[in-house]
Amino acid sequence: MMIEHLVAPRERSRVTESVDWQVIAACQLGDRDALRTLFEIYKDRVYSIAMYSLGGTEAMAADVTQQVFVKLMTRINQFRGQSEFTTWLYRLVVNTCRDEQRKTRRFVPLADVSIPAISGQSPRVDYTRKELSERVQAAVSQLQPKLRWPILLRYVEDLSYEEIASVLGCSKGTVASRLNRGHKALARRLHHLRDQV
Repeated sequence: MMIEHLVAPRERSRVTESVDWQVIAACQLGDRDALRTLFEIYKDRVYSIAMYSLGGTEAMAADVTQQVFVKLMTRINQFRGQSEFTTWLYRLVVNTCRDEQRKTRRFVPLADVSIPAISGQSPRVDYTRKELSERVQAAVSQLQPKLRWPILLRYVEDLSYEEIASVLGCSKGTVASRLNRGHKALARRLHHLRDQV
């Protein structure tokens, strides 16, 4: 499957449970330093999801990131620990991005993502990889949101089916079905690239 050209799965840099719970509890008590800590830990992940899902400019992704952390600040007391904190945070991100899409009512192609060159490869190979990546990104950006979200959460954020189901508020079977439909839609749109992979 050519989905690996979207972006290599990110190492999941989770903070230990004890630190998370301590920081979250401090945030719930109004500790600004704790909120700043959460911001520093998760800002890049939130920004990345916003950038991919909205396919907009850096300014749009930054705006959504800011909105997410304002919501986090005002809603942190709603987090009860019934799921992982990241699942709760991703739900905030998904809902904020959906709200932004409703506001703009227009579709924007995914922003370029630079793919690191593999040492020893020629500039031509690097260019081909970048071009393939851009085509895959464009194809993903054209998927319906209900198919695009599972693809992004699975391959960009490396979430499990269970985590995706929790973020999107659906069953694991629905996640599997949407991923399958997304893969098929991408295969149809990208079949002409098979010889280049």
